[in-house]
Amino acid sequence: MHTVKVSHIAKSFGDVKAVTDVSFEVERGEIFGLLGPNGAGKTTALRVILDIFKPDSGTVSILEGPMNDEKKSRLGYMPEERGLYQDITLERCLIYLGTLKGLSKDEARQRAEKLLESFDLADHKTKKVKELSKGMQQKAQIINTILHRPELIIIDEPFTALDPVNTQMVKDLMEELREKGATIIMCTHQMHQVEELCDRILLMDEGKDLLYGNLNEIRKQFSGHAVLVRSNGNLPSIEGVVGIEEHNSSTKLNLDDGINPQDVLSALLEKNVILEKFEIAVPSLDEIFIQAVEEGKQT
Repeated sequence: MHTVKVSHIAKSFGDVKAVTDVSFEVERGEIFGLLGPNGAGKTTALRVILDIFKPDSGTVSILEGPMNDEKKSRLGYMPEERGLYQDITLERCLIYLGTLKGLSKDEARQRAEKLLESFDLADHKTKKVKELSKGMQQKAQIINTILHRPELIIIDEPFTALDPVNTQMVKDLMEELREKGATIIMCTHQMHQVEELCDRILLMDEGKDLLYGNLNEIRKQFSGHAVLVRSNGNLPSIEGVVGIEEHNSSTKLNLDDGINPQDVLSALLEKNVILEKFEIAVPSLDEIFIQAVEEGKQT
């Protein structure tokens, strides 16, 4: 069942076409990555989904139908720009924003206290928001986004200003929310986080969709015919290897079309090569991102 269904949306601002033709679906209980270079139209697409902007054409279905006031209380949205009230205490800010999402003051306070504790912010709850570090404000924004336990969570650059410990904390939280049935749309430039978290992705550029689907299937689609190996000595000549190049701490062997990687492995073992690593070469999402955007500009 689809939590979000976007069909051929377009949005312009004067002569600027921010989104020209974008379609995708987000399934219930998945983490979906919305990706693209700066200016690709990602934020505009998100704001159309949230009913902040009306599309010039196309349709959007949220939680099985058009957006309405009742559904807005079932959503959690964290924009890239911080939107917390700066001149009041963190605790008061979270409680007030929680009541805007339908929580009672007591309920908002109880939930905020638990989340502040889990995010290591309990000792800072009486500070004004503007007195918090950038990383603390980022965590506070995340707390505000999930305080009312939304069914659909849309987060733009969730890992900004977070150190590795807090980044892992947020990743664990997102996986926990997914396990509980929440649907998450994540917009980020950090491709390694997408690789670790997302089930499916949409890559946008110049207002259009370039790549869409299961992340593992997309990576296979962009895979060349090659293997990555690492050994404790020099590699011998192997029949069917048409090119060799260094790849990080490994050696990439490009194979002839008719060669099976298992044949290469057998040949290396027959020549008594002690292997520390042998795997099919699959491109990183960074590499796919660059290749897809470059190819998109050439078409």
